[in-house]
Amino acid sequence: MARHTHTDLTGEKADGDTAPRPRDGLFIRVYFGDGRHLGPGMIELLETIRTERSILSAARRLGMSYRRAWLLVDEIGRSFRQKVVETHPGRRGHGTDLTPFGERLIALYREVERSSTAASRAAVDELRAALAPLEAGAEEPAEG
Repeated sequence: MARHTHTDLTGEKADGDTAPRPRDGLFIRVYFGDGRHLGPGMIELLETIRTERSILSAARRLGMSYRRAWLLVDEIGRSFRQKVVETHPGRRGHGTDLTPFGERLIALYREVERSSTAASRAAVDELRAALAPLEAGAEEPAEG
């Protein structure tokens, strides 16, 4: 996955244009058992394409290269029977739209995320309560 700015589920950064809020909760990646998968970065890209209506603008907003964004869109598109995005070559800006299936893909992924979060809330809360306190001035532990 591209190394880009991660946002919370509302799509907002913690402090406006400063550092993003650290992740909290589950990180869901759906594996389909044949090497294909669908994860939060792919969904975030699709959501940003929906907003920006452009792969280039979405890539810029997420801090990734246009090539990386295009490759991810292509990977997502090859993974499903139905088209996920519709491109309009030659348009100056707003050259990409999500298809109805692309919208459904986002909705299904977000439902998996919501139901998984709800089902695991008590266990995650117990894990969080067992964490050692962060030392003042110490960097947060690496994700993983």
